[in-house]
Amino acid sequence: MSDKFGRLINPIWISTVTDDVSLIPKYQTQGSAGCDLKSTEDKVIYPGERALIGTGLRLEIPFGIAAQVCPRSGLAVKYGITVLNAPGIINNDYRGEIKVVLHNTGKEEFIIKKGDRIAQLLFFPIIQAIFQSAAEVSETQRGEGGFGSTGI
Repeated sequence: MSDKFGRLINPIWISTVTDDVSLIPKYQTQGSAGCDLKSTEDKVIYPGERALIGTGLRLEIPFGIAAQVCPRSGLAVKYGITVLNAPGIINNDYRGEIKVVLHNTGKEEFIIKKGDRIAQLLFFPIIQAIFQSAAEVSETQRGEGGFGSTGI
């Protein structure tokens, strides 16, 4: 991401290990929040089925940062393809291959070819909580209302 002078704003460096450099994620536009993950395999996902798809990537994410694997909106709206555990979380201490759990919610089979963009990867800072025992939590206007209590 760049400012109006073309300078990168808050970049992070991610070490990427892959046997195929064409699989290294890319941002499609300068303003993109997510970079695309690509498939390493040809696969058919039938309606109602799910599949674990490899990306051929191993990442070294800096301490204090994690990543989310998220669906691609075009695949969702056109074909009913989503990331089943969205967002999938990749912790900075994970060193295995990044894989994506795709689910076909559509009515037709979905064909994936090697190199197809199948999901997005977003990076974000981690904040870890320190938990403390308490007798109660403070009152708020909302209180215990949840699951639609503020309207649809």
